[in-house]
Amino acid sequence: MHKDLRSFLQTLRNEKDLKVIDTPVDPNLEIAEIHRRVIEEGGPALLFQQVKGSKFPVVTNLFGTPRRVDLAFGTRPEELMKQTVDLVHKVMPPTAKALWGERHLFKDLLKVGMKRVDPQTAPVMAVSQSPVDLTKIPAITSWPEDGGPFVTLPLVYTEHPLTGQHNLGMYRMQVMDATTTGMHWQIHKGGGFHHFEAEKANMPLPVRVFLGGPPALIASAIAPVPEFLPELLLTSLIVGEKLPVVKPVDGGYPIVADAEFVFSGKVPAHTRKMEGPFGDHYGYYSLAHEFPIFQVEKVYHRKDAIYPATVVGKPRQEDYYLGEFLQKLLSPAFPMAMPGIRDLWTYAETGFHALAAAVVRESYKREAMVNAFRILGEGQLTLTKFLVVTDKKVDLSRFTQLWESVLERFDPATDLTIFANTSMDTLDYTGRRLNHGSKAILLGTGDPVRSLPEKYEGPELPGVKEITNYGKGTLVAEACSYEADPELASKILAARGSELRDWPFLFLVDDIAAAKDQTSFLWSTFTRFDPDYDLYADATLVRHHPEYRFPIVVDARMKPGYPAEVETDSTTKDLVDRRWSEYFPKW
Repeated sequence: MHKDLRSFLQTLRNEKDLKVIDTPVDPNLEIAEIHRRVIEEGGPALLFQQVKGSKFPVVTNLFGTPRRVDLAFGTRPEELMKQTVDLVHKVMPPTAKALWGERHLFKDLLKVGMKRVDPQTAPVMAVSQSPVDLTKIPAITSWPEDGGPFVTLPLVYTEHPLTGQHNLGMYRMQVMDATTTGMHWQIHKGGGFHHFEAEKANMPLPVRVFLGGPPALIASAIAPVPEFLPELLLTSLIVGEKLPVVKPVDGGYPIVADAEFVFSGKVPAHTRKMEGPFGDHYGYYSLAHEFPIFQVEKVYHRKDAIYPATVVGKPRQEDYYLGEFLQKLLSPAFPMAMPGIRDLWTYAETGFHALAAAVVRESYKREAMVNAFRILGEGQLTLTKFLVVTDKKVDLSRFTQLWESVLERFDPATDLTIFANTSMDTLDYTGRRLNHGSKAILLGTGDPVRSLPEKYEGPELPGVKEITNYGKGTLVAEACSYEADPELASKILAARGSELRDWPFLFLVDDIAAAKDQTSFLWSTFTRFDPDYDLYADATLVRHHPEYRFPIVVDARMKPGYPAEVETDSTTKDLVDRRWSEYFPKW
């Protein structure tokens, strides 16, 4: 397993899955556009040797295909995770025979942890930047409306001011000046929790930011692990050996010895600056808002440091493939952490938080709802917007198969519950107010209660230009713009609702291409509606619960106040078109 970025890059070279670009490139928009075109074609990782304004090369697209994810991590982490979970069942109650039978696994687990190394031998401590000047770091600007250059693969290490429990997270950092960046930790992030505690005590929060290091360090930083599981130990588990760290003589946070860069400093209490906009992994711009700042006091790096970066935007990007790996890695632990959960999946096509699905136990009527509540109360899953739950074994990553199975069993009178006035992912603006929105739980359990229609042969619908089906039971309709008719969903129900009763769901979209495949459908729908605002159905209020009737119309058109989709500007497009043969003479 790779102990640092260099080891991984050498493997990619050996596998002919790394392209070295020697021609000068601009970190402002140009690198990102090259990256996006290559990842769309399933192309190699990219090492830019000559980056304007910086002496450091930039590497991107490290994890942009399933094959490279496999090269980064191999099968060992998944196997070890399954064995560790199985261990709980095999040795409980513990007996000498059971423990002896699992001695090989205990030997592997003894390798998990950190080992102290001398600062003089730690590669990342080789050069101390003096004075600190972050403008010499080749942070990239990805999209034309971005607020500036951003550090996009920062591994942000903090410790709880009272308990000392550590967190490693990935929070974008906008470079504001030579010694200051933004710190975009959101309401559900571990670093944000630590800063909250520090602010209560009116204290700055010490912070270290690592760039590079073992690929496992990046995976651990973005993994949706429970708060009690330290990310540095997860890194060690994935790597298969103890993680080398420097323990500074001043008693500060540990430093990952094999990183490329480390920034040390603090996030002051009660200080905010405007941060953004930023084209994020939802495929839209997150707007400018006030966020904490990171005051960088020291920068160390390797003698020949390589700057790692990523580009996010409309799916599928690198985060899609990393997300798939992490979900497969962690899925064996879900039943142990949340009894009753058989399988769980969040959809990268929707930015992860907008849509999740679960296979749960239903040993008694409505136990599925109990398990749904458990999911919505666990870590980052608390920000799930739309949760689909079934008790049938189905491949959750194949959404069409899941959705049809659920709709065959779904009773609209009892199995759709909407919760208004809840928290929302900071990057999701469908709730019309930052960090606020709603949630929905949709159940489909038991035996099928209907056969789903496969082809629409119904009447023309008012305001609809074109209509088709997405799988069985779901209609997708290209409609007039929301601005032209914000009440269209209600009008369709009033005019044609009785004729659409056989179709459980109708999604109103801006472009019929939303129905062409899973990625297009999920991105064009679940990132564009809030359940409380944008779901319409005839219903009868029975005590405190609305009993819905088919069809359920989802208005997934773009609304006023939604951020714009990310798009390449024409100048950058023309530049990259013109220079393509310089980057890739044999492409």
